[in-house]
Amino acid sequence: MSRQNIHRREFLRRSSAAALLSLLPRTGVWAASAASDKRPNVLFLFSDQHQAGVASYAGSANVSTPNFDRLTREGTHFARAYCQDGVCMPSRNSIYTGQYCRTLGLLANEDWNCMRPETISRNIPLQRIFKSAGYYTFTAGKRHLMPALDGDWDYAAGDIMTKPLDLWSREPRDNINYWNWVEGRGLLPQARADFAVEMGKSYGGPRQPLACAISKLPPDATMEAFAASQTIQFLKSAQAKKQPFFAWSTFYRPHQPYTPQAQFADKVDYASLKLPSTIWQKPEELPPTLCQGRRSKVLCWDLGDATEAMYRRYIGYYSALVTEIDHHIGSILDTLDREGLAENTIIVYSSDHGDFVAGHGMIEKFCWGHNVYEETLRVPLLFRWPGKIGAGVTRQDLVELVDLYPTLLSLCGIDLPGSAVTPVGRDISPTLTRQTPVGRPCVISENIFQASVITDDFKYAQWLNCPGPRNNFQKWGNMLFDRVNDPGEARNLIASPAHAALRDKLAGYLRDWASRIDDRGRRDLFATAKTEYAVL
Repeated sequence: MSRQNIHRREFLRRSSAAALLSLLPRTGVWAASAASDKRPNVLFLFSDQHQAGVASYAGSANVSTPNFDRLTREGTHFARAYCQDGVCMPSRNSIYTGQYCRTLGLLANEDWNCMRPETISRNIPLQRIFKSAGYYTFTAGKRHLMPALDGDWDYAAGDIMTKPLDLWSREPRDNINYWNWVEGRGLLPQARADFAVEMGKSYGGPRQPLACAISKLPPDATMEAFAASQTIQFLKSAQAKKQPFFAWSTFYRPHQPYTPQAQFADKVDYASLKLPSTIWQKPEELPPTLCQGRRSKVLCWDLGDATEAMYRRYIGYYSALVTEIDHHIGSILDTLDREGLAENTIIVYSSDHGDFVAGHGMIEKFCWGHNVYEETLRVPLLFRWPGKIGAGVTRQDLVELVDLYPTLLSLCGIDLPGSAVTPVGRDISPTLTRQTPVGRPCVISENIFQASVITDDFKYAQWLNCPGPRNNFQKWGNMLFDRVNDPGEARNLIASPAHAALRDKLAGYLRDWASRIDDRGRRDLFATAKTEYAVL
């Protein structure tokens, strides 16, 4: 197209982006090939509630994930990656701002509009920086970002609400929304029926044991199929070749309700599933809120105590959902290959947090009253960039999801604007490209209730806010686990005299971290609280 034929606003947009790009320092991995101006694309593949251990590359015999396995063969797998908060919205907004949740004042999904205006203005979301650097920004699927941080998408195809629990609202800024799309196909009742499995009587559906049922939707009408098809259409479009892109393809599952397609659920050998070592752990050995959940029949949605058959179905359906996502990611990878985009595209796969998958006898993330267990805090983290980062590499470095922000900018040679807050994560691109150790002694994860310090061998968790009678948690105490000798985290060593020095050392790590991190957002959030909170 000649310049004369370009619409004036489009011409100005392109010219402005090009001018800004010329001013950006070309650093990081891209600097070596800056002369060709062939900047890498970024495809951020993401899911909700994927426990790190539920993948065949991670050694699980319960699930088949050939496409995740392919990414590990062709890229780098961080086996010790942890989320900043074991719940959806705080984790996602932390990733996209490069800041800890306490800085944002976002520690639970309910903290929907708590962020200070200055916090929002100074913490520039990742997609905005990429767009300012001349990238086309695309997203499909569940975003769950704060509204003030959810702009700057050139194309958005959402599948979730604009505010918590408003399941059927439409996101006005989206080009297309799953719920409009599925309604247009005449399948809204089937979609609602799937969600009724979790919501139960709230939406008129029957309660199901452990929120499990086979999906009533056809295979091409699920939220996962919608996100994948939107992504594939984009990758096949001319736009994907015009300019570098930053694309976030984000799946709702394996989050509950556990409603896989029959074609995936039918392949599970339920009798042979390996059960977690802690599945029958005594409820009184768990933190008070989890103990209450186990004893109140909440886990079975009022249908009685969980049986082994119920647990096997839950584990099998969760595994089937992971395989279902793997299937759609395989279609996306195949499209990248066919369209000639694979060689110059950085692929990242991760998830916002994990799922118990029957560990400690629990289902989903059950985020109220804890933020400690490995099943919910450790997440998958895979990178692939052919010829640029290590292939077939599995690393045991301690990394955090907050590291993604500086790492992606570094890999693409993009510097932060001068007005932006420096991200708190570590740039792990040297680890990806040169196998340089990350060198982090510990990682931190916290929610509104509990903060955890995780080292190579141990995990210490301290209560911050205690739901219910506070003396219940004071009596129960903080938590300390030996990750090497007790990988199931079933034996709390907090009162062990032999571990007193270690306990004090890890508590000191937490105090030091809290003293260095901007926590104005957290203090704002707690200022009007009617419950007692710790000062940490």
